[in-house]
Amino acid sequence: MRILILNGANLNMLGMREPEIYGYETLEQINQEIRAHAESLGLEIDFVQSNIEGEIINYIHRTQDKYDGIILNAGAFTHYSYAIRDAVISVSTPVIEVHLSNIYARDEFRHSSVIAGVCMGQISGFDKHSYMLALEYFKINFSK
Repeated sequence: MRILILNGANLNMLGMREPEIYGYETLEQINQEIRAHAESLGLEIDFVQSNIEGEIINYIHRTQDKYDGIILNAGAFTHYSYAIRDAVISVSTPVIEVHLSNIYARDEFRHSSVIAGVCMGQISGFDKHSYMLALEYFKINFSK
């Protein structure tokens, strides 16, 4: 089983950006832990991070027949990108939306996700473990 971990806006700044919310680990450090967990589950994973909405859309489109699932942390695009929402709808690849922080315990504008309604589900507030939980879900429910 092959999963794409797709990270959006500003996640490349983890470890430096608001560490009181996102922690001190860099995206690369988090990715290493996610990779180790995926390997323990027998899953193949690829990582992509982009601050560009159109690139995220292109990556989603490319998953068709290449990946068995997408774990998507769209960052701030979560709250307003109908284009990313439409990209998720346009592919048959199952998508789980994840967030490091609990978006419902933060600024009111973060309480809304335009993407969640077209994803299989949403996991937020468990820091890097949000990704691990999504991997577990794919392993349990979609393994061939």
